[in-house]
Amino acid sequence: MKRALICGVSGQDGAYLAQLLLSKGYVVFGSSRHKEKTVFPNLEKLGILAQVKLVNMTTSDVLSIRDAFFLSKPDEVYNLSGQSSVGLSFERPEETRQSIVDTTINVLEEIRLNYPKTRFFGAGSGECFGETHGVPANEDTAFNPNSPYAEAKVEAFNLVKLYRDSFNLFACTGILFNHESPLRPTRFVTQKIIRAAIEIAQGRCNKLTLGNIAIKRDWGWAPDYVDAMWQMLQQDNPEDFVIATGIGHSLEEFAGIVFSQIGLKWQDHVLIDKSLFRPNEGVEILADPSKAKALLSWSAKKSLQEVISEMLYEAQKS
Repeated sequence: MKRALICGVSGQDGAYLAQLLLSKGYVVFGSSRHKEKTVFPNLEKLGILAQVKLVNMTTSDVLSIRDAFFLSKPDEVYNLSGQSSVGLSFERPEETRQSIVDTTINVLEEIRLNYPKTRFFGAGSGECFGETHGVPANEDTAFNPNSPYAEAKVEAFNLVKLYRDSFNLFACTGILFNHESPLRPTRFVTQKIIRAAIEIAQGRCNKLTLGNIAIKRDWGWAPDYVDAMWQMLQQDNPEDFVIATGIGHSLEEFAGIVFSQIGLKWQDHVLIDKSLFRPNEGVEILADPSKAKALLSWSAKKSLQEVISEMLYEAQKS
């Protein structure tokens, strides 16, 4: 039985990845800074909390990492931890950098020193590309980060490549574009739209305030994306991949689909507040996932309309 350690098991991706690996017969370990004090609602929602072996690990503490590796003895490590909000990264840039960059180098060092056969996956971000000017970005596209979050993700990407090339580790990065699910935290704009639309339909409020609805992103279904993570670590050689649907939609389109699916017009309920615009934000960040399709035989399964339907269904139940 293969053994996997998921750093960030409590998040959206970590929970779905744990579910996938358990279904494949893995022994799954998930890290937490304080497993005794932490709640894991996503693992509970998926009904797998009892099956995940939780270990204490503080990613800024190398001794803590060493203990977690000793307990888990992983064949595969998935680093999904770190601050994940672009907006919050402007408010807490140093905290964002530490949670992304320091975690990456500390985990890679533990693998290099003590577990050189362990395979490593790092969660990258399509935000690294910045504005793509309507041209879908692929693995050869230059990075042009426009936020502290994206800057940190670029540095982490380069560290993974450095350790792969310098120490012959099986280490790779999935450059993940936006992916959603009912487990997406409410601080993200997609869940904000979902929740507000339901409240408006129920008569509990009348307006939703958004920032720049012209931004265009590539939104997919999170369970599809964790399958790509796993597939990347099953290859003969470590390579980086853009993971996305290949189809861009504006935030206006996203809101329009949400409201239309519950029988409303978004124009009747959405207000634009320019104070919510992010500084130096890329308007279009589009993706070309053709390498993943060719080498991994991977492609996104759900359309944006289907993703939104799933999110609305679960939100309406809660």
